[in-house]
Amino acid sequence: MTQTSNTESQSVLEPIADPGFVLTPYVKQLADFALTYLKADLPVHFSGPAGTGKTALALYVAAQRKRPIVLMHGDEEFKTADLVGAEYGFRLKRTRDQYIHSVTKLEEDVVKRWTDNRLTVACKYGFTLIYDEFTRSRPEANNVLLAILEEKMLDLPPAGGDENYLQVHPEFRAIFASNPAEYAGVYTAQDALRNRLVTIDMGYFDEETEAAIVKSRAGITEADAKKVVKLVRAFRKEGEGIYKYAPTVREAVKIARALKVRKLKPSKRDPFFRVVCLHVLTNEVHPVDLKQTKSTKCGQLLFKLINRYG
Repeated sequence: MTQTSNTESQSVLEPIADPGFVLTPYVKQLADFALTYLKADLPVHFSGPAGTGKTALALYVAAQRKRPIVLMHGDEEFKTADLVGAEYGFRLKRTRDQYIHSVTKLEEDVVKRWTDNRLTVACKYGFTLIYDEFTRSRPEANNVLLAILEEKMLDLPPAGGDENYLQVHPEFRAIFASNPAEYAGVYTAQDALRNRLVTIDMGYFDEETEAAIVKSRAGITEADAKKVVKLVRAFRKEGEGIYKYAPTVREAVKIARALKVRKLKPSKRDPFFRVVCLHVLTNEVHPVDLKQTKSTKCGQLLFKLINRYG
């Protein structure tokens, strides 16, 4: 493999899968499809709500390629230079000539120093690019990706080296992730870019996968993980139109970790468990007296479900 410079190596991750990653049949199927598309040189786009495991799955899939990984996170302030590279600082070259011992010739040359950013590093060396939340970046900043994905050419600024174009390495692959929900700081991806991607819509995990994730991430028993997951899934289903944001497996992990710290089990008789569920699953003001909470729609539903599954 081509050796990277020290600066370039700082932006590269080793292709090592998270040992805690949960690989159920449902997740394995998604990963297998994604790997098939990548082998066919098709960029993959994981699209789904927050907390559905898009980034974790992207990192797992990328690790299976056994190629170094370059991870980028979309940012509204990104410009093309933040993806490709730019001139940072100066390089001083000094030549001292004393061919004739009685004569000293001194030459100094100061030039601007070009530094490759992460996209260029991935394209140059054939790494796997993960562009997380790419719709947070402005569409004009992402335009540079169009030629990379289609013509396999990276258009460099005039100061970007000896040539204005970089031939993309044949092993280069790209994985994108985004949240389709419209909220502050998110832009609609241009059709030209979306047309180049194979989009895999990721909804919520199946119950088996969510329970396995909660057990792995929180370190609780399988039985307790299943109780928490059943409660969160029921609240997500029956509370639609009541809550502001749909709870995901991420909320189930939060509840389970809090119980783990207190060495408690999910029980409807435990006041701590009830309050933790209230804090994690609702966006309401949390009064000290839980009786006041029962008068709200969220509180009524939540405590009904706790009594059912706790």
